Amino acid sequence: MATEVTPQDAVELTGSSVSYSPDNPAPVIEPPRARTQRTPRATRTNFELWGWLFMRLSGVVLVVLVIGHLIIQLVLDGGVTKVGFAFVAGRWASPFWQFWDLAMLWLAMLHGGNGLRTVINDYAQQPATRVWLKTILFTAVAFTVVLGSLVIFTFDPNIR
Repeated sequence: MATEVTPQDAVELTGSSVSYSPDNPAPVIEPPRARTQRTPRATRTNFELWGWLFMRLSGVVLVVLVIGHLIIQLVLDGGVTKVGFAFVAGRWASPFWQFWDLAMLWLAMLHGGNGLRTVINDYAQQPATRVWLKTILFTAVAFTVVLGSLVIFTFDPNIR
């Protein structure tokens, strides 16, 4: 026995249940930023791919470095009350700890800078705004990396 569908039983198709056809085409979504004559169709490098890969790998390494740093400095060495000038001087007398802190500094700054570069690319509308924001970002990252590296390598525990 077949059941009849009456107009009262009909279901209106809305949202994702609508089937598109040549008579009923899907809506066109415009690209977020249209290409201009100055924008190349394709780049010769895979910079964004390498940036994406760097973010994943540096994130994993940073987690290991930071958690290791916290466990060693705060749990195994007596807590935050022990950290002072003499504590840092003793740590940085060893090349191992200099390298550890340098790796954390460089990876954190490059990881954060790359993340902010992506945010600037996504949200800055005007090309001039993007250029200025990226210039400020790259300057801040470079300044912090250079200054931090100088502090680690030129630290003098005998300062008076």
